[in-house]
Amino acid sequence: MSKNVATRDAYGDILVELGKENESIVVLDADLSKSTKTHGFSQAFPERFINVGIAEQNLIGMAAGLATAGKIPFASTFAMFATGRAYEVIRNSVAYPKLNVKVCATHAGITVGEDGASHQSLEDISCMRTIPNMTVIVPADGVETKAALRAITEYNGPVYVRLGRLAVPTVNDENTYKFEIGKGVQLKDGKDVTIVATGIMVSEALQAAEKLAEEGISARVINIHTIKPIDAELITKAAKETGAIVTAEEHNIIGGLGSAVAETLAENYPVPMKRVGVKDTFGESGKPEELMVKYGLTAEGIIEAVKAIKK
Repeated sequence: MSKNVATRDAYGDILVELGKENESIVVLDADLSKSTKTHGFSQAFPERFINVGIAEQNLIGMAAGLATAGKIPFASTFAMFATGRAYEVIRNSVAYPKLNVKVCATHAGITVGEDGASHQSLEDISCMRTIPNMTVIVPADGVETKAALRAITEYNGPVYVRLGRLAVPTVNDENTYKFEIGKGVQLKDGKDVTIVATGIMVSEALQAAEKLAEEGISARVINIHTIKPIDAELITKAAKETGAIVTAEEHNIIGGLGSAVAETLAENYPVPMKRVGVKDTFGESGKPEELMVKYGLTAEGIIEAVKAIKK
C-alpha cells in the first residue's frame, strides 16, 4: 500500500483527463464543485461545466436532457443529496429511459465525519441498486476510481459511483490494475474464510487478513467494486472453497453489499455469513477515524466477525 488518496480527489483528476480526450463529456454540479472536486474540470472546460446551484433534482434532470442530446453527463453532489433529494428524478428521468448519465456522488458514508448524520449517507447503495438499469460502483482507492471512470465513460447507460471524502490507502497498482464492470477482484487467496469488501473497507479487509494469518486463519480477500451487477460467480466460488463469508462495507448492513452477497449465496450456495457495517442506525458528528472505530468499521471488527463465524 502506498500513499493515501481520497477517491473524490482521484475523481477530480481523471475528469480533467477524460475531458481532454472526449469532447462529449459535460459536468454538472450542485454548487459544491470545490468539495466534489469537479472544480478542476470547470477551470479546464468552462464551456462544458454547469453549476445548477443547490437544486439536485434540476441537476439530474438537466443531465438527462444532455444525455438525450448525445452528451456524456457526469452529475455530482454529495451522496446524501444525489440519492435522497433526487431519487425520483434518477429513477424516472434517467434509469427508466436508460439514459447515459453518470451520477458520481461524493462524501458518502460515515467518514464525512464532523458533518454528522444529516450528511452521512449510509443508504445510498441500497437506494441505487434497487433501481432497474442502474449500475452501482464503489471504488476502493484512487487507482480504482480512475479506472472505473474510464470504464463507465465507455459504457452506455446509467451509473452511480460512490466516492468518499477521506483519504484512503492505495491498494491497487496503477501500472497493472484492470477494471471491469461487474467483475470482482481477488486480492488475496485463503482457504478458511472469505472477506468480501467494498470501498474504504477493502484496505481494512487486507489488514484483517494479515492479522488473521498470524493466528493461523487463512482469509481470502475479494474486492467487490461493482455492487450491481454483482459478481455472483466469484462469490459463489469463494463460498464453495472457503465455506464462510464475511462482508465489510461503510454503509448500513441492510440493502448494501452484505444484502447483495447474502442474496447471491442464498440462491447459489448458502454458507455461514456475517455482515460488518453500520448496524441500522444513523451516524453522528466526529472524527472519521474515531467513527470508524465506534461503528466497528475496522480490521478488528472484521476479525471479530471472522472468529464468530469460525467457532
